[in-house]
Amino acid sequence: MGKVIVEACQYKNYGKCIKISNDIVKVIVTVDVGPRIINYSFIDGENIMFEDLNRDFAESGEPFEVFGGGTWYIYGGHRLWTSPEGYPKSYYPDNDPVSYKILDDGAIFTPPVQKWNQYQIEIEVHLSENSSEVNLIHRLTNRAAWSVTLAPWCMTVLAPGGFEIVAQPTANTGLLGNRLLALWPYTKLTDERVTWGDRYIGLRQDKNNSDKFKFGINSEHGISMYFIGGDMFLKKFTPIKNGNYPDGGMSFETFTNNLFLEMETLGETSEIAPGATVEHCEGWALYKEAEPEFDEKKIDELVKKYVK
Repeated sequence: MGKVIVEACQYKNYGKCIKISNDIVKVIVTVDVGPRIINYSFIDGENIMFEDLNRDFAESGEPFEVFGGGTWYIYGGHRLWTSPEGYPKSYYPDNDPVSYKILDDGAIFTPPVQKWNQYQIEIEVHLSENSSEVNLIHRLTNRAAWSVTLAPWCMTVLAPGGFEIVAQPTANTGLLGNRLLALWPYTKLTDERVTWGDRYIGLRQDKNNSDKFKFGINSEHGISMYFIGGDMFLKKFTPIKNGNYPDGGMSFETFTNNLFLEMETLGETSEIAPGATVEHCEGWALYKEAEPEFDEKKIDELVKKYVK
């Protein structure tokens, strides 16, 4: 039997972190800032997450002084936001120390309440004893005295140089459409980084292409994969059929630029009463698997092999 070890560590320029590991993989979560799941990798492998290793981090927004102080930084890794995206509310700085509770197989990370938004976010991380599988529970609590309408939005920011495959809906809806697609103003359908298949969509991260690219879909299978350096990152969630999702019905979105690629899953949009909490769950796994050709039969075989 394996064993999950949970311990404090110092990690690069992120300061104090909590490392959750077994004999196969490690997960590192920031607690001086964030929380951000800043590392997910095999024990002796390369991190699949994007890391902002600038000495003082790269700013990604105007100072938030009028709303509570500070500047939002890219940092990298996996984070919890709220949808729909808006400025300044989405870019509330997560620069304060994070409270955490150690569990037998992971930890719960709870940053301070966002002073202006009055949201309380929380990420609970569980690591399997004997595999690479990670289960994440994302919680969003309304700490305001009024109701808010929004959706949890979970963004995994991945290292450059990889190739993503996203499963499209395949339900036979007869004379009705079965696939919704959202495109952003900067998205070009002819972008050379994207491959439009019949059952899958491929998206390559290109460090030499600074153009932004983003699309969303009404995910049916809740499956996306990212291949990088001989590793395959599998991200899963359970979409709700005909759910009330943001951005015109998008339960999965993905974005890339010259720095990283984001896999984004979303919960349903709902009215959250004062003091109420909504949850959104994801499952992760990491495998040794080289990037396949974009052959949909071969991709089907990969899905059958790894998706349980």
